Amino acid sequence: MPTPDIRLWMAEIKEQPGASAVGMLLAHQGIVRATSRSGEPVRGLLVRVNRQRLAQVTEEANGWPGVYAVRAWVNEGQLAVGDEIMQVLVAGDIRDNVFSALQRLVALIKNEVVSETELR
Repeated sequence: MPTPDIRLWMAEIKEQPGASAVGMLLAHQGIVRATSRSGEPVRGLLVRVNRQRLAQVTEEANGWPGVYAVRAWVNEGQLAVGDEIMQVLVAGDIRDNVFSALQRLVALIKNEVVSETELR
């Protein structure tokens, strides 16, 4: 699945009716790093994605306070160091709402959508 262009997502959102309510666009781009959280070397990740749950959490996020639009993409399969794992974009009214929505959405994706196995 090709990596989406976040700039295109942003442009799409800015052209939607009601986009004048958007005061902030905030993006997250997760990539495979060369070390685990504990500092051990990693050569990659095996990522599995529950696409149905991804659709559910992004739909849910669209209803959070101050959120105007959400986009999310998650890569799947065997990924190497430097490969993109996910891209998430939240558009909303004010900083407080957008920062918390992005953090909450990324956590939901990591905890409920994605299964990762480190390759050593």
